[in-house]
Amino acid sequence: MKRLVVIGAGFGGLNTVKKLKKAPLEITVVDRRNFHLFQPLLYQVATAALNPSDIAYPIRSVFRGQDNVAAVVMDEVVDVDLDGREVRLADGGSLPYDYLVVATGATHSYFGHDDWSEHAPGLKTLEDALTMRRRILAAFEEAELHPERADRLLTFVVVGAGPTGVELAGALTEIAVHAMSREFRRIDPSRARVILVEGADRVLPPYPEDMSESARRQLEGMGVEVLTGTVVAGVDSGGVTLADGTRIEAATVLWAAGVQASPLGAKLGVPLDRAGRVEVTEDLSLPDHPEVFVVGDLARVDGVPGVAPAAIQMGKHAARMIRADLEGRPRQPFRYRDKGSLATIGRARAVANLGKVRFGGFLAWVAWLAVHIWYLIGFRNRFLVFLNWAWNYLTFRRGARIITGLPR
Repeated sequence: MKRLVVIGAGFGGLNTVKKLKKAPLEITVVDRRNFHLFQPLLYQVATAALNPSDIAYPIRSVFRGQDNVAAVVMDEVVDVDLDGREVRLADGGSLPYDYLVVATGATHSYFGHDDWSEHAPGLKTLEDALTMRRRILAAFEEAELHPERADRLLTFVVVGAGPTGVELAGALTEIAVHAMSREFRRIDPSRARVILVEGADRVLPPYPEDMSESARRQLEGMGVEVLTGTVVAGVDSGGVTLADGTRIEAATVLWAAGVQASPLGAKLGVPLDRAGRVEVTEDLSLPDHPEVFVVGDLARVDGVPGVAPAAIQMGKHAARMIRADLEGRPRQPFRYRDKGSLATIGRARAVANLGKVRFGGFLAWVAWLAVHIWYLIGFRNRFLVFLNWAWNYLTFRRGARIITGLPR
């Protein structure tokens, strides 16, 4: 029986394995963590709307009923021997394969300024989300202790106005205006400043212009200060310096401006683009190595965005091509089906681009809620997320306002 190794249990890797449920394969899944993470809702953990366990699900539980998953390995892949068809692990072990799917995703990019990461955490892991949550909540607590410093302590800068940045900015405003109201005695949380900085000339740059303009209006209506066409030149412990020399004093800076592909891509010995993504063939396999597929954010495919639906489709396509090989059928090129995009801005505020149909406001927000609940893994997670969202909507409160670890 042929052996398939899947590196990464994100959207791409997970859907590859699930699509091959009844295939005559011996499948091994490798991931540094023991859980699948629903990354689109990480910002809700960062802003105290959800708990970490609400958006994570044990990998072993996902594949409990899939007999051809021979092993789930919690380890880090440090190298891939393409000629020897072997994956090498951090603990010194190795995994031979006949087919390999690499789905290790992406991490933050600070555009050559990695030292900024200490002062401006990004948002790719649960640890990132908890770091953000700790800094956001601790800023209000510190301001209560030192109200004379409140102006700086209650200034929050979000760098990058893609979907993550827009969602963070909207959620921060809701925390200050609603969730924290009437809970402090020496400060007024609603006076917090939330500043969204974007280098492009509009928010949500990948979206149609009318959707971007709608998002900007909704953000500004909530009280977010939106600075477009503005480049960050420096980030330090005291705040942000813009390219024109303007200084913004802020205790909390959050990074949502760029991504870099997983460093494992460089181990494959194939051409990469500037973001470190792997150049794949039309069926998502490597040139000269048709037994190796790269899917999700690590793969560079023209016209395909780095979003969860794309990773899901790529994972399923890789599975179909492996099955085609096993059955002696020819492979087919990958065709991305754009089902539209959604971005939430805040309570009852969102934008939806569904091709010819575009809309914003409450209906877009309901659509966003429904889609995200649908894609969550596990009934428990779906139920708890729905319950938390209903509670937040009815009470304006956020139930996960727990500060863990050191504030900075």
